[in-house]
Amino acid sequence: MSVIRVMDEILANKIAAGEVVERPASVVKELVENSIDAGATEIKVELQEAGTKEIKVIDNGNGMDESDAILAFSRHATSKIKDEDDLYRLTTLGFRGEALASIASVSKVDLKTSMGEIGTHIALNGGKVILEEKGDARKGTIITISELFYNTPARLKHLKSLYSELASITDYMNKLSLSRPDIRFVLSNNNSTILQTDGMNNTLKTIKSIYGSDVARKMLEIKGENADYEIHGYISSPEVHRSSRNNMITLVNNRVVRNVDINRVINDAYHSYKPDNRYPITVLHIEVDPSVIDVNIHPTKMDIKFSKMDTLLELIKETIIKTISHKNLIPEVTIRSPKVQYEALTLDLQRNNTKDSFFEEPALEVNDFAETQEPETIIYEEDTAGDIVHDYNPYEETEMPEMYPVGLVHGTYIICQNEKGMYIIDQHAAKERCNYEKFKAEMGKPNIASTPLLFPITLELSNSEFMILKENMNILKDLKFNIAEFGINSVIIKEHPAWLPDIDLEGSIRKIIEIVIATEKNFDIEKFNEKVATLMSCKKAIKANTNITIEEMEALISDLRKCKNPYNCPHGRPTTIFYSNYDMEKLFKRNGFDTIK
Repeated sequence: MSVIRVMDEILANKIAAGEVVERPASVVKELVENSIDAGATEIKVELQEAGTKEIKVIDNGNGMDESDAILAFSRHATSKIKDEDDLYRLTTLGFRGEALASIASVSKVDLKTSMGEIGTHIALNGGKVILEEKGDARKGTIITISELFYNTPARLKHLKSLYSELASITDYMNKLSLSRPDIRFVLSNNNSTILQTDGMNNTLKTIKSIYGSDVARKMLEIKGENADYEIHGYISSPEVHRSSRNNMITLVNNRVVRNVDINRVINDAYHSYKPDNRYPITVLHIEVDPSVIDVNIHPTKMDIKFSKMDTLLELIKETIIKTISHKNLIPEVTIRSPKVQYEALTLDLQRNNTKDSFFEEPALEVNDFAETQEPETIIYEEDTAGDIVHDYNPYEETEMPEMYPVGLVHGTYIICQNEKGMYIIDQHAAKERCNYEKFKAEMGKPNIASTPLLFPITLELSNSEFMILKENMNILKDLKFNIAEFGINSVIIKEHPAWLPDIDLEGSIRKIIEIVIATEKNFDIEKFNEKVATLMSCKKAIKANTNITIEEMEALISDLRKCKNPYNCPHGRPTTIFYSNYDMEKLFKRNGFDTIK
C-alpha cells in the first residue's frame, strides 16, 4: 500500500511558515517589503502588544485589483518574477511568493486594497477565505494580521517577551528606514510612536531619528567605487562605538542584509582607532549589478552571496581607512543639563537594547546602562539644537592642531591650550602611539639592526610549544633574533633586534615567542607585527604618575602630531580630548547661561 501522499495546501503553507514566519518581526518584514515593492512613499506600522495581538501595515502604494488580492495568498504567487532569468536581475525585495500564504496559514488576515477605483476587502482565517466584498477607493493597501500563531500553539508558546519582540521589530524597521530614507516610515506600539522618519531622502536626518543628534553629528560620510561595486553611506567617528555589531548596517541595492565578512573588514578598518571589543555605527550602501549577487539562498533573503567578494572587501576597507585617517578625531566634550543627560541615556538604552533582534546580534543588556553613552562625553546642558545642519562638519580639520603645554595633572595628564580651547593629553597613551608607529616602521625595514646579549637568554618550553616554535623559527630570525635549539625543548637567544626595550628583556622575548606559538595555524606576518608593536609600545611608554618637564611635553606633542593616527593609542583609547572655549565658558557661566536645570 502506498504511504507517500501529497500534503494539502494548508498543511504545506504551515510548514513553509516555519521558514518564513518565525516571529512578529518576520511578519512586519515581509509586509513592509511588499509595500516598498508596491511603490509606497508612506508606510505606517501599527502594533498591538508588540505584534503578538495585531500587526497593521498601511501604505499608499499601487494597491491590487480584486483578482490579484485573492491570488496573492496562493503559494508561489508573485508579481515580481516571471521566469528563471528574472532570478539573476532582481530589483525587488520580495520574489518568492511564499510570505503572504505562509502568514495567512498561521493567523487571521484582513486585507483592504485598491488601485484608486473600487477597492477589495477580503478576510482569511487560517489560510481560508471567509469574506470577499467591495471596498473603498483609497489607493494603497491596509493589511491587518491578528492572533498570530493561534492555530500553531507550539510556536506561540516559544515567542519571547513582549519587550524582546518589540525590540526585534524596532531593530528591523530602523534598518529598513536607513535603506530607504526617501520613504516616510511610522512605527507605533499600543498607540505610542516609536519611530518616525520624514521621507525627505536625507540619510543623516534618518540617522538622527534613530540614534539621536549627538551620534548624527559625529557621523562621517564615505564614498568609493571600483569596476564592480559602488559604496556610499556614513560611518561613526571612532569615539562613537557600541558593544554590539548590530549597529553595523549593510544595505545591498537597498536590501538589508547580514554578512560576517563585511562586518569583519569594517571593524578591521578601525583597528587601533577604537577598543577591539567595541564596534562602530555604520550605514553602508552597496550598489551592484543584480547579476553579481545571489539573494536566493535563504527564505528570509537576508543572506546573500557576492561574486568578486575580495574586491568589495578591499574597497570597503580602503574607503573607511582613507576617511578616518584624514580627519581630526579628537573627542570634544559637550555640556548639557543633567535632566537632558538622563533622558538621552534612557533613550539611547531603548535604541540599543535589541538583544533579541531580528538580526540575531547581541546588543546591550538592560543593566549595561553605563555603556550607553560614549565614555569621552560629559553632558550637562540642555540640547537646543534642531535639525542636522548639513554643512556642519565637526571633523573639518585634516590634521591634529597645534597646541601648547601649560602643565601636568597627577603626573599623567598634560594640559594644553590654543586659540580654540583646552586640550587634555594622556601622556601614557600618547607615548604608546608614538612608540607603536616607530616599532611598526622598524619591523618593516629589511635590514633591522640587532644587539648582542652579554649574557644569552635560555628559555624552556613544553614539548608541544617547542615543536611549533621549531617550525616557525625563521619568523624570529627574520626579525634579527639570533635563536637556536639548546638541548631538549629549550632555545637560546644570543641577539635581539635593537628596537626591543631593555626593560624586562627576557619577559618581552618570551611574550613575542608566545605570540608566534599562539598563531601557528593562522600565522599572518602583518597581524604578528601589530601584536608585537602593541606589546612593545606599552612597555616603553611613560607610566602614570611620572612628572615630565615642559620641554619633554613639547617633544611628546611634536612626535604625536607626526603620527599617522595621533588620536588613539594602539588599544583604541583616546590620546587627547578637547574643551572648546564656548563650553568652558558655559561651565563657569560666563556666556549668559543662567542656571543648570
